[in-house]
Amino acid sequence: MEERKFVKFKEEELGIKEYIKENLGKGKISEIKIEYTPVGEKLIVSTNKPGIVIGRKGSKINELTEVLKKRFKLDNPHIEINEIIDIYLDAQLVADTIAINLERRGSMKFKLIAYRMLKDIMNAGALGTELVLSGKLPSDRARTWRFTQGYLKKTGHPSKQVKKAMSQEKTISGVVGIKVSILTPDAILEDRIDINDKFKQKIKENLLEIEKQTSNLTKKVNKKKKGVEK
Repeated sequence: MEERKFVKFKEEELGIKEYIKENLGKGKISEIKIEYTPVGEKLIVSTNKPGIVIGRKGSKINELTEVLKKRFKLDNPHIEINEIIDIYLDAQLVADTIAINLERRGSMKFKLIAYRMLKDIMNAGALGTELVLSGKLPSDRARTWRFTQGYLKKTGHPSKQVKKAMSQEKTISGVVGIKVSILTPDAILEDRIDINDKFKQKIKENLLEIEKQTSNLTKKVNKKKKGVEK
């Protein structure tokens, strides 16, 4: 009985998230978190376009709040906005952007779309990324295309820091599945060594000291050679 209640509860949560994403449009919402507090429900919406979510003078927020109360029976919903600064480091926004570009430009240009996205992700500072597109691209038979760049962990503890997301798009030839994996610049890697300015300065000082000692030793050797020749 408890399991059924839990499943139903999660289905209702999923319905709320899907409604908000469909209402605001693909490519604008990354993630929606729902927290339950004593005073009501708090919905944290992560987006790169907060103005569209809020609306003019908060009209969109008020409209969503009323729908959540009437349609989804939430007691006292409060919507908070979490702004995403760089969309190219957010896996879900990248996946949705690829889907939108496939719809606009067509599946024949999937390689151009993928390579441009790889470049934008790496320029944003990502350590590595992988894009996987599956479907009838561009032939009549379904295939899987993989585009990678940089350094990406797939096993062990560091792989848990990789941000992953999925999306899909309906094209003329069929449905295209999109998987995105991004290793962001703030990822902590055990085999990564960061050399700061203080350490660089110490290396320079050591090199200068070695050069000085080498120069003195060379002078002494040359003096001894001259003495032997005389």
